Amino acid sequence: MSSAIPLTKSTALALAQDSAERKKDKRIGLVRYIVADYLAAMLAWALFFSFRKFKLQDIPFEWSYFQDPNFFMGIAMVPVFWVLLHLFFGTYTDIYRKSRLAELGKTFLTTLIGASILFFTLILDDWVTGLHGYFYSFFALFSIQFICDTIFRMYMLTKANRQIESGEVGYNTLLIGGNKKALKLYREITERERALGYKFVGFINVKDKKNKLESYLPRLGDKASLRKVVKQYQVEEVIVAIETSEHHLINDIINMIPDQEIVIKIIPDMYDILSGSVKMNHVLGAVLIEIKSQLMPKWEVIMKRAFDLLVSGVCLVVLSPLYLFLMFQVRRSSKGPIFYKQERMGLHGKPFHIIKFRSMYVNAEEAGPALSSDHDPRITPIGRILRKYRLDETPQFWNVFKGEMSLVGPRPERRFFYDQIVVKAPAYRHLHKVKPGITSWGMIKFGYAENVDQMIERMKYDILYVENMSLTIDLKIMIYTVLILVKGSGK
Repeated sequence: MSSAIPLTKSTALALAQDSAERKKDKRIGLVRYIVADYLAAMLAWALFFSFRKFKLQDIPFEWSYFQDPNFFMGIAMVPVFWVLLHLFFGTYTDIYRKSRLAELGKTFLTTLIGASILFFTLILDDWVTGLHGYFYSFFALFSIQFICDTIFRMYMLTKANRQIESGEVGYNTLLIGGNKKALKLYREITERERALGYKFVGFINVKDKKNKLESYLPRLGDKASLRKVVKQYQVEEVIVAIETSEHHLINDIINMIPDQEIVIKIIPDMYDILSGSVKMNHVLGAVLIEIKSQLMPKWEVIMKRAFDLLVSGVCLVVLSPLYLFLMFQVRRSSKGPIFYKQERMGLHGKPFHIIKFRSMYVNAEEAGPALSSDHDPRITPIGRILRKYRLDETPQFWNVFKGEMSLVGPRPERRFFYDQIVVKAPAYRHLHKVKPGITSWGMIKFGYAENVDQMIERMKYDILYVENMSLTIDLKIMIYTVLILVKGSGK
C-alpha cells in the first residue's frame, strides 16, 4: 500500500511562493479590469456629450465646447458612478473565473439600470427638441456606454482567458478519488492542448487501496486528513471524482473542507445531468457540478451589511435610555459586572467576543462550560426577565455595528460546544459560511438549546436559512422575532 507523501519544507515554500505570485497576478488583473471600466465610462461620457451638443442640439463643431465645466464634471464623476454601480452588483470578482457570455448579459442589465438613473437625474431637464429628443438621448447614453464597456471588458476577459489557457494563471487543485473516474477526469483535463486553470497539487484517496492515479499525482493523504491538506497545500479548488457507489461519502467530504472560499466541483451522474444540476461554463471543459460558495448575490450582501449598519446604529441610539435602565437593574440584582463578554466563533470560525447583559451570578461556570435551562439556579431574578424577552442580547447591536455579527444569522457558539457538535453532526461547519446573528430561523423555530442534542436539532433550521439566504427571508425572521419579543414567548 502506498503511503501519503509528506509535505517537505522546500515543497511548502515553493507552493506558498507560487500561490502568492498567482494571487498577486489575479489581484492585478482585477485592478486592471476596474481601471478599464473607468476609462470606458470616461470615453462613453465624452462621446455622449459630443452627441448631445453636435447632433441633438445641431451646434457646429468647436473644440471650445469641450472646455465646458459640465463636460469636466461628467468626465470626473460619471465614471465613479459606473464603477460603484458595478461594485454594487458584484461585478468585481475574480476575472479569471468569469464567462464572457455571462458577463456580456450582466453588462447589458447593469448598463440599462445605470443609464436610467443618469437619465432621470442628469439628462431629463436638459435641452431637447420634443419627445423624440428624450428617446434619442436615452438610447444614445445606453448604447454608447454598453458598447464602450463591452469592448474594454471583452478585451480584458479574452486576455485573462489566454493567460488561463497558456497555464500562466491557475488554481491549486486537489483531486479527491483515485479510481477510474478520477483517472479519466485527470487525463481529460491535463491532455488538453489548452489549459483550464487547474494546477493539480495531488490527490486524496477515499479508500485505503492502491490505484492507478498514483502514477500521475502524489497521494497527499486520506479522507481524514482532508482539512489539513487543503490548508497545507494552499488549495483553491477541490474536484470530487469518486465512483457512483461512493456517492454517499460526498456530504462527509464537503463537510470536512475548511470554511473558506474554496470552489468545490463534483463529477455528476446521469441523475444530476437530467435534473438540471449540471451547468455548462466551458463548452470544451470537463463536465462538473460546481457548488457555489456565494450564498447571496453581491448586491444583496452589500444591502444586508448596509441594513445591519443602519438598524444597529439607530438601535444603539434609540435604546440608550433602556440600556441605562437595564444597567441599573443588573447592577442592583447581584454583584458583578453589568456586561458579560464571552468568546464565540464567528465567520469562517474566527473568534470574537460577544457582548450581553449579565443574566447569571458571577462564577456561574466554576465547574466548567454549561448550557442554561428554564429553571437554572445560576440565573438572576432580573436575568430571567432579560432572557424571556431576549433583552440580554440587545448589546450585541454593537457587535453588529462592528461587523462581527449580523442582525440575522445562526447563533454563535463557543469552541467547547462546537467541538462536541461537529463530532455528531459535521454539517454544523456550514453555519460558519455566514456571520452569526442576533436572531435566526433556529431561534424562532426552536429557541435556546439546553444541551448538545438540542443544538443539533436547532441546527437544521439554521442550515436551511444559510442555504436559502435572501433579504426577504431576513425581513421575515426579524418580523417574527419582534412578535416573539412582544409576546414574551421565547424559549
